[in-house]
Amino acid sequence: MKTLITDEQRAQLLANGRARAEGAGIDPLPVVKLFTPDAHATWLLTELDPEDGDTAYGLCDLGLGMPEEGTVRLSELASIVGPLKLPVERDLYFVATRTLSEYTRLAQRNGSIID
Repeated sequence: MKTLITDEQRAQLLANGRARAEGAGIDPLPVVKLFTPDAHATWLLTELDPEDGDTAYGLCDLGLGMPEEGTVRLSELASIVGPLKLPVERDLYFVATRTLSEYTRLAQRNGSIID
């Protein structure tokens, strides 16, 4: 299976997932941005379920004009290919500048993730 996140990102995603599971009212910065290079899908992920280590939570934008927060399995993202058969990739240059709720608010207003 293709590795979509680094070990450091996995550790941060799991830490955020544990905090939420323990009831912390967190609004973290996204840890990783994944995207399809040949389609318009983007995922800004903030946490991983500490129980299975595969279910990620974040802002999901499938390119349909309706971005929303939700869950997605990393194992499923690793198996996706776009129309030109290109796999999901990690944005190597992404640095979060807003919390997840702020990205979500802006994306819903604009119909897509804007950065």
